[in-house]
Amino acid sequence: MDITIHSSFLPHDDPDASLAFYRDTLGFEVRNDVGYGGMRWITVGPPKQPDTSIVLHPPAAAPGITEDERRTVAEMMAKGTYGIIVLATADLDATFAQLEASGAEVVQEPTEQPYGIRDCAFRDPAGNMVRINQLG
Repeated sequence: MDITIHSSFLPHDDPDASLAFYRDTLGFEVRNDVGYGGMRWITVGPPKQPDTSIVLHPPAAAPGITEDERRTVAEMMAKGTYGIIVLATADLDATFAQLEASGAEVVQEPTEQPYGIRDCAFRDPAGNMVRINQLG
């Protein structure tokens, strides 16, 4: 088999704030920005990985989701326990410094983890956990 990761989905509750974070703060390029019925789906990705994308989506658009489930998703997003993505960089300290200086919400400073990686963590504007691993 020849299977690759094409896209992954993260929810947003404010498309403009999410767009600013992923485009302006992380430096991702915008690949698509589609609106329908008052909602927006924004596809972003690292410039050097044109075949891998993150789709920032309105969680209310999920078909078949009940009002109770929508409330639960909103509560989990507010606590930062709903969505997560793990990114990687060659220079964790410099990346951390840039993100911290941008005003991004720091969850964890660069740390050597007991499971063998060094990483840090931030929250995006929707509360999604953004972990960044040190490469190499």
